[in-house]
Amino acid sequence: MARETEMHICLGSSCFSRGNKDVVVFIRDYLKKNHLEDKVIFKGGRCMGHCSNGPNLKINEVIKEGVTISKIEGILDQELAKFK
Repeated sequence: MARETEMHICLGSSCFSRGNKDVVVFIRDYLKKNHLEDKVIFKGGRCMGHCSNGPNLKINEVIKEGVTISKIEGILDQELAKFK
């Protein structure tokens, strides 16, 4: 069985103002809908230092830049496929 995945979404002011609030809601709903809440540790995080390329999401130490509502489902499908 695959080990847990850790995701940290940047809650810095730049990422937050670029739409991470909506991305947070989408990720929570996605995890619940796909029964992944016990397999994915999802937390807010501090600034990741990539402000001009945000919103940012770190998945197991890999930073995904430019994460938007239109891109997030594809990112999650790819990154979390091992749990489906």
